[in-house]
Amino acid sequence: MRFTMIGATATAVAVLASPITSTPTPVSVPAVPAASVVSKPAKAASVHGEARISYIESIHDDIRFTIHAEQTPFTRPMPPTAPEGLSTDARGTLKFSHSRGEVTGWAEATVDCLVTSGRTATLTAVVTKSNVEEPGARLGISVQQGGKGKPDRLGFSWGVVNVDPENVDENGQLVRPQAGSCMAPAPFTTVIKGGYKVVHAEITKSPTQPEPAPHHS
Repeated sequence: MRFTMIGATATAVAVLASPITSTPTPVSVPAVPAASVVSKPAKAASVHGEARISYIESIHDDIRFTIHAEQTPFTRPMPPTAPEGLSTDARGTLKFSHSRGEVTGWAEATVDCLVTSGRTATLTAVVTKSNVEEPGARLGISVQQGGKGKPDRLGFSWGVVNVDPENVDENGQLVRPQAGSCMAPAPFTTVIKGGYKVVHAEITKSPTQPEPAPHHS
């Protein structure tokens, strides 16, 4: 069954100082064992929320995205080039639905990559279940959290983007290329209901990369 939604390729659709009156007696302060010092865990990049968007190509359709993603650096080994994984490795879920009349296209996907900058995030997720996407397909999503009264925005790697004119099927129809990890377009649609919360964190340096040599002038 070929389901045409959101584009042409069957897809969907964050001391009080005491006066010194005499020479004080030295006080011995016991050292605190290193094991008893609790360090605050590093903040993780994340994006959470659900929203309905307005998409110019399907202005009257009901299109919704639910995202729960958190960065988990170096948890997806990719030997031999990245045996520890990548700093942008992530976990979580992506769900979308696109309804036109009584017909709905939907997909569920597992998040594999997330990167943030301020109020913006891009992520990718691999489809696990869908009636419009092939299992294993990677989808790219971008989210911009609005501020100062501006709405949130969202973009997706199909429809009006990610087109290779030379990549066609046996019938001459365009075949959408798969999105690479964390690859997504600018958030080109507007959220009209709901919204997203983006938490930014800088990416972590790879443990296998050597420190740069000091520069001497």
